[in-house]
Amino acid sequence: MDDTMSNEQRSVGPDRTATPGGTRLGWLFDRNLVSLAVLSTLLVVVSGIVQVSHGPFRMSYAEVGRSLTDQRVLFDVEVWKAFLLGHELPEMSNSNLVVWYMRLPRVLVGVFVGANLAVSGAIFQAVTRNELASPFILGVSSGAGAAILLTFVFLGGLVLYLPLIAAAGGALAFLVVYTIAWKNGTSPVRLVLAGVIVGTIFTSLQQGMFFFLQDISVAKSARAWTVGSLIGTDWEQIRMVLPWSVLAVVLALAGARQLNVLLLGKNTAKSLGMNVERVRFGLSSVGVLAAAATIAVAGIVSFVGLIVPHMVRNIVGSDYKKLVVGCLFAGPALVVSADVGARLFFQMLGSRGQIPVGIVTGLVGGPYFLYLMRKQEALGNI
Repeated sequence: MDDTMSNEQRSVGPDRTATPGGTRLGWLFDRNLVSLAVLSTLLVVVSGIVQVSHGPFRMSYAEVGRSLTDQRVLFDVEVWKAFLLGHELPEMSNSNLVVWYMRLPRVLVGVFVGANLAVSGAIFQAVTRNELASPFILGVSSGAGAAILLTFVFLGGLVLYLPLIAAAGGALAFLVVYTIAWKNGTSPVRLVLAGVIVGTIFTSLQQGMFFFLQDISVAKSARAWTVGSLIGTDWEQIRMVLPWSVLAVVLALAGARQLNVLLLGKNTAKSLGMNVERVRFGLSSVGVLAAAATIAVAGIVSFVGLIVPHMVRNIVGSDYKKLVVGCLFAGPALVVSADVGARLFFQMLGSRGQIPVGIVTGLVGGPYFLYLMRKQEALGNI
């Protein structure tokens, strides 16, 4: 059955709300979208400052603020060459070194993780016309994860190519899903069911590869990676994820019109001249790229791709131009705040321990997934 989206999502059409000057970019000034962007940005900034201020070398919020606005860092070309290109880091003050080089990358990686997973989830929900779809549900995360764990275990010399390897693993998983779901075309239900099957298989492969890990430290790192973690991230991870993230977001925005048409249903899309299967496959590739880039630097952070698009859709509507932009703000807000929330919770208990952010998003996402299932059942969609 090809009717798994809500009535609101079936009625997607041109957004004719007030647009300043009637410009083509007027939708960016949608009141709800602007409010979401502002509130999400504030949450990221506040959570980021709190995150950066904590650690073995404690800093006050005022000291963190001064370091983040220090013009000797902000406008030093050599510093940014070191950050973004891997050049030798010039001399910096202790506070700037701690804030900019050691702690801020964790926040920035969280921003990329949240944005990528949210956009990827939004794409897959349009492709399958199912609010329950996400990279995690469709097996993409498990496929990318198995590929990276395979690299850790047997191909350690290829670590520098993790984004490509993750993309290959995610693409392979989705190709298998697509093949299983194909029967004179695909359907949303078959895609989701095939994704669950393939995801289970690749997850089992991940678990099996742990038996080949001889180094305990590598095994611990791999275990933390399989649940999704921002602990220990640095500028190398940012350099790794940045270009792929930009590419995925640009392609997602460029494909917003096609995503809107897919929501109208297969028959309607065909009547409008769309090659549905080709567009589904192409846009799914963008979703795979966004998810794989994230997995390569932070591991499998579950449920972000499920929760965020649904929440944003309830705020800004189903127009994918606004939905993708909203996800770029709401996704980072969820991941960064979840990461710092877990850290503060442990400190309240008097412990310096930390738990991976993927565990937190899983604890939040599991009940939310159940809520969405119950909602779909009430609508008669599953």
